[in-house]
Amino acid sequence: MHARVVRGDAEFQRCLEIRRIVFIEEQRVEKHLELDGMEAVCTHFLVWPERVGLPAEAVGTARLWIDSNGVAKAQRVAVLESARGQGAGRSLMTAIEREARRSGQPAVVLGAQVAAIPFYERIGYAAYGEAYDDAGIPHRMMRRDFGKPDRSPS
Repeated sequence: MHARVVRGDAEFQRCLEIRRIVFIEEQRVEKHLELDGMEAVCTHFLVWPERVGLPAEAVGTARLWIDSNGVAKAQRVAVLESARGQGAGRSLMTAIEREARRSGQPAVVLGAQVAAIPFYERIGYAAYGEAYDDAGIPHRMMRRDFGKPDRSPS
């Protein structure tokens, strides 16, 4: 799987299409909750199965938002059903983490659907806090700290 930051409107539209399919159609999230008006302040990502190709070939999306407190938040992680279990989610999260580190962030946090917690735990995230409802779906906050870079002399 190959994930990267979205380039151009056609790729951005594919992000919205994947989110519509996964969140609005499949999970029955109300459209006004899914499309929250935050698109312009987020960095968006797409993932392709074999190589970066046409927008229509992308199988997953996610976005990164740096909030007003400077916290990096992974959001709207969505993979088409036909591509689940093939590494698309991991590839998206790796791309988000790379971008967060590039911008100097010490960690990434996210609100994970409870059913997805085992996936996030496998890639280094730890759950914290109580479960909460988001769009009718139980969630918990999760965090992955990057740690301090090794600056020891070689």
